[in-house]
Amino acid sequence: MVWGGSILLLIALTAPQLAAAETMSFADSAALLARSCAAEITANCRGVNFNSDRLKECLSRNQDVLSPQCKTNYLGVFDAIQKRIAARVMVAQSCRLEIIKLCHGSTKETSKSVPCLMTAKGVSRNCTQATVDAGYR
Repeated sequence: MVWGGSILLLIALTAPQLAAAETMSFADSAALLARSCAAEITANCRGVNFNSDRLKECLSRNQDVLSPQCKTNYLGVFDAIQKRIAARVMVAQSCRLEIIKLCHGSTKETSKSVPCLMTAKGVSRNCTQATVDAGYR
């Protein structure tokens, strides 16, 4: 019974952090990772570039020496980074018509059309939501 209570307490304490991680910007994600895992990264992942896949793999490989705070946060941080990258890719798909018709751009160069999408009139709900999810709004 004690184990069940401990597990529920752990889930309750980490759930808000993981839910918040879903909408984190790249800067917020990096800041949380730095606060949570700076010592572990310095000690065990020195020389690993801040490439999310390589750093995540390094921390996973060294889980036995991670602090509880780092263990709790690092997977959520990398998940948030991947979700933000996927959301930015979705802007080209969700805003295809707006990029072409309203902004006279190309979906191959979506980033050049983002300023136009932010100010254009007649942008669809799907496109607006995609730009919010991507962190542009």
